Amino acid sequence: MHYLINDIEFEKILKFLQKISGIHKRNIKRLRKFIEAIFYLCKSGCAWRLLPPYYGNWRSIHKRFMDWSKRMIWEKLFEQSKIDPDLEWVMIDSTIVRANACASGYEKDSQNKEALGRSRGGFTTKIHTLVDALGNPLKFLLTPGQHSDFTQAESLTKEIFNAYVLADKGYDSDQFIEYLQEKGCTPVIPPKSNRKKQRLYDKDLYKERHLIECFFSKLKQFRRVFSRFEKSARSYLSLVQLVGVLLWIR
Repeated sequence: MHYLINDIEFEKILKFLQKISGIHKRNIKRLRKFIEAIFYLCKSGCAWRLLPPYYGNWRSIHKRFMDWSKRMIWEKLFEQSKIDPDLEWVMIDSTIVRANACASGYEKDSQNKEALGRSRGGFTTKIHTLVDALGNPLKFLLTPGQHSDFTQAESLTKEIFNAYVLADKGYDSDQFIEYLQEKGCTPVIPPKSNRKKQRLYDKDLYKERHLIECFFSKLKQFRRVFSRFEKSARSYLSLVQLVGVLLWIR
């Protein structure tokens, strides 16, 4: 069998999983095939039922994936993978992904709850992201596509203290600026042109914000993330978190 995740990368994933209780870890070969199947799904963008047979029964794989998602195993794995992040400065931003029509209908009138909405791009979900100074992901939040970037600013930076926070003009707000300063953070956010009193910001440091755009470019190389097919926000976020793990360990 040709592995998409090499031995060194899988050993790191296995090491993280060993710290998480309540999952079957004795059969390492079977566990690896399961992780490989989810990676293949993320990368190729194929439907669950089109997973290659050598990964096993697609229904069993899907059931196990959903079970891990409900028990927040993917989130725990993502948290475990964040080793020694560079928090001298952090960056926040969001990106919109198109949702396929099959992503709707999880529950009646649940689109907002499942982070689905209508924006200029059509039926969409917005991924709000916090990355460290090296462009590694630290946090993901989902909202419907039409929601403003600013709505998740404080939630993204809740655990950030005494750091430079880089963001674009969409986050320029007196409320958010004061929130960051109270936490000892230095906002590096260009002021909006309609401000009566323009603020100063570090223009040279702001150039580093391209790293979060580079991160979104890497994220969207995974077709199952680039286009949303999952009906629930929880299962879609689990795929995004798995990609975050893979980007950390490579």
